Amino acid sequence: MNHYLDIHLLPDQEVSAAQLMSALFSKLHHVLVRRNGDIGISFPDVDEARPWLGERLRLHGVQASLQELLTQSWLSGIRDHVRLGQATPVPAGALYRTIRRVQAKSNAERLRRRQMRRHDLTPAEAALRIPVSVERHLALPYVTLQSGSNAQRFHLFIQHGLIREEVEIGRFTSYGLSNGATVPWF
Repeated sequence: MNHYLDIHLLPDQEVSAAQLMSALFSKLHHVLVRRNGDIGISFPDVDEARPWLGERLRLHGVQASLQELLTQSWLSGIRDHVRLGQATPVPAGALYRTIRRVQAKSNAERLRRRQMRRHDLTPAEAALRIPVSVERHLALPYVTLQSGSNAQRFHLFIQHGLIREEVEIGRFTSYGLSNGATVPWF
């Protein structure tokens, strides 16, 4: 992880920055699925006080991986809405942090469906077992994606871990996220 590449969202009066970030993230996810976990991501402009990822997505990796990613046509359809940077060396003295996915496993309707399947319950019985009050909402920034398997839209919540001085080497998911591997933070 000695290089990075910034992708800036360009202002658009018809499409919100959050919608553009979701579209960009979705396209990136589709190309990262075919990679071997060598590219991580971060959101340098994240506002941790409110669910806002900002208008910049940063890719982290070795220079060859980032250059290879740039040669692919994954930005088609959104290229007019972004400004693409160059693969640049990470500044000396950069700190590190993990960027990971967080899932709230408390959607009452989903939990009820699961109870109905596993315990042969009626919808009314499942509703009695699992009230709406079990739902927990995350106050984290997110992107909205569409599932490739069932076409349902979902929020992918993203948490930036604590800033630290030491690097942790590891692989990244097809979202460019990791529970343990760190990316440079500057």
